[in-house]
Amino acid sequence: MSGEKETINDTLQVDHKAIDVLSEKIDKLYIFRDHYFEKRSLENASQKSGDVENELKSILHYFEDLKENAEQENKAAYLYMKGRALNVLPQHSSEAEEVLSRAVKLDPKLVDAWNELGESYWKKDDIEEAKNCFNGALIHSRNKVSLRNLSMVLRQERVKSAQQRAENIEKGVAYAKEAVQLDPNDGVSWAVLGNAYLSSFFTLSQNPQLLKSCMSAYQQAEKDIVARSNPDLHYNKAIALKYEEEYKLALESFSCAQSLDPTWDSPIQKERLLIKYLDDIQDLVTNKGKLKGKRLQQMIESINSKQLGPYSGGSYSSGNETVRLEPVCLKDLQAGVNHEKVVVGKVVCSIQDSDAVPFTFCLVDKDEYCLAVTEWQFESIRVESPVVLIVNGRKVGRNQLASAQLSTFRRTE
Repeated sequence: MSGEKETINDTLQVDHKAIDVLSEKIDKLYIFRDHYFEKRSLENASQKSGDVENELKSILHYFEDLKENAEQENKAAYLYMKGRALNVLPQHSSEAEEVLSRAVKLDPKLVDAWNELGESYWKKDDIEEAKNCFNGALIHSRNKVSLRNLSMVLRQERVKSAQQRAENIEKGVAYAKEAVQLDPNDGVSWAVLGNAYLSSFFTLSQNPQLLKSCMSAYQQAEKDIVARSNPDLHYNKAIALKYEEEYKLALESFSCAQSLDPTWDSPIQKERLLIKYLDDIQDLVTNKGKLKGKRLQQMIESINSKQLGPYSGGSYSSGNETVRLEPVCLKDLQAGVNHEKVVVGKVVCSIQDSDAVPFTFCLVDKDEYCLAVTEWQFESIRVESPVVLIVNGRKVGRNQLASAQLSTFRRTE
């Protein structure tokens, strides 16, 4: 310990300010955390948390040894840097919250301190105070950290109405876009934008373009080693891939998230549930819903084109427009969008998905051909909106729709 103190004194004697010494130590601490896997394999993932904590311990004594000099130079900056150091760990630190609160009181224009204090409140789920801190930082400077954090906390904020939730989602997209514009090379901001698009897709409008924008943002995020090393990115990407029915890629992303943080249970649980869901689909499609032969034949014999309701007769008219519709069997459908095609069949079973979305069922047609239908590649039909369905000869009305809600995952690094 005496050797370390001598090194500090030597550093100060060559005219290095105490604040500069501490700033350099903190930069190295965060580089160690954020670039951990540049020099280590994923096999070391379980050691990361402990290694980061040891790095923190190794620099905290500098804050005690340099306290007097640093506070004389800039007390607010000293308190901020100490709070930032303590904030490097994922759990909430009451000491970090205390010194950061003092820092912003001493210097209300210290944007970085506002952001760190917001992170501290966020870690203990005080969303309102966290939001106030990020907004406080934006008063003094439009910066990417405040913007992307606001994008996230607005999605977590408790709301009183669906309208308020929708407004928060829209604001979240706008904040994330601005963060990316301020620094297009920051992968963390791109990942937040991807999450914002995904939430918008589920909550506001199931426009396929939103999902494409989401995946594009995730791909941009993966170009940055810091974002790519964050298990949250791969977990949230897996959720989007599952919805796109890119099941193999979704499983790979869940696996990657789990590899980056072996202590995190959610990715492996989601991976297992998805595998079970796919196994159930394969089993029930192969066995036509496991219906007994006589019951299955009765259902097939009862299939009639009149059950298509307004979609029967070879066309469908709405307003001044008429669309030609060709009745086809399930085996005649092609991969991709099948324009001007209509099918009729019987539902032989439903398949439970732990996420509730999509609603999946097995459909059999008059040729006894069975496949899975999802409302939202296995061999399946994708129904973008339930309003195009005919159930028991009647068109489904919008009053029978229930909007889906999505939660992306964000763990503090």
